[in-house]
Amino acid sequence: MLCNTFHLTEWGCMKRILVTGATGQIGSELVPALRIRYGSENVVATGHKRSPQKAFVEEGPYTVLDVTDIAALAKIVRDFRIDTIFHLAALLSAVAEQNPQAAWKINMEGLFNVLEVSRENGCAVFFPSSIGAFGPGTPRDHTPQDTIQRPNTLYGVCKVSGELLCDYYFSRFGVDTRGVRYPGLISYETLPGGGTTDYAVEIFYQAIQRKEYTCFLREGTYLDMMYMPDAVRAAIELMEADPRSLKHRNAFNVTAMSFAPEELAAQIHKHLPGFTMHYQVDPVRQAIADSWPRHMDDQAARDEWGWQPQFDLATMTEDMIGHLMKKLG
Repeated sequence: MLCNTFHLTEWGCMKRILVTGATGQIGSELVPALRIRYGSENVVATGHKRSPQKAFVEEGPYTVLDVTDIAALAKIVRDFRIDTIFHLAALLSAVAEQNPQAAWKINMEGLFNVLEVSRENGCAVFFPSSIGAFGPGTPRDHTPQDTIQRPNTLYGVCKVSGELLCDYYFSRFGVDTRGVRYPGLISYETLPGGGTTDYAVEIFYQAIQRKEYTCFLREGTYLDMMYMPDAVRAAIELMEADPRSLKHRNAFNVTAMSFAPEELAAQIHKHLPGFTMHYQVDPVRQAIADSWPRHMDDQAARDEWGWQPQFDLATMTEDMIGHLMKKLG
């Protein structure tokens, strides 16, 4: 098992890892990366699907889990002797607005259960926050690490609450909680799951399959984005960082690129010259996007644990198209 010599000197190395929401956008790529790094048998994937991708079953342990069932969660942690939890199970922004009651139950009760079980069993916790944790009153350009957070979506309210809850469990109980504020994430492994930034994934599928795409955000809507390999690496690198260097611990701003829909379309057009894009604005998702940062300041992550993205708009577009061309035939 790989481990930095200074890693978690006060808490011990990650040895047995649990990933909730493992079949989602982040989990689908985080689980294989963790299994390569820490050994397949040491990474337990969980999700609500009873028939997940074959890789989850064939390449390591997988079990069905409802994160709102604290007894079931505690049993898995005990049975597998878990010491680190990557808690990814959540409803995303647009879906959360459609069903706020379910979103609060899954997003907040699920996190509370993870923190409680971690407190009782000495587990470290990774919790992904989001640009959704910011709101209309937040500076939208070079958004500071520490700034006003008054989101106007339930998803955002859950993320801010989660950030504070993780800070509380660290300061009150000593639970080793860590997390990042992810921008929009772009992946070729999984289909979009109801997020406001999902156009940046949908556009690739439609460009390859139909040579055209109708975007639900208007031109000029700049948002922070990140390619999934960088997102996965950020989670692992933060959990492997020397705790003595972490001043913020939770909710680090991380970003890799900021672009508007027409700029992404222009990059795709370089590889697929016949591609065209149209616009049919979704008022709900446009309003959400207009309340989020255009570009975050991630200097704290760079200073405290050495964060550095590896993909920009051009390299991400080329890699994404290459993988999807193979995947879609």
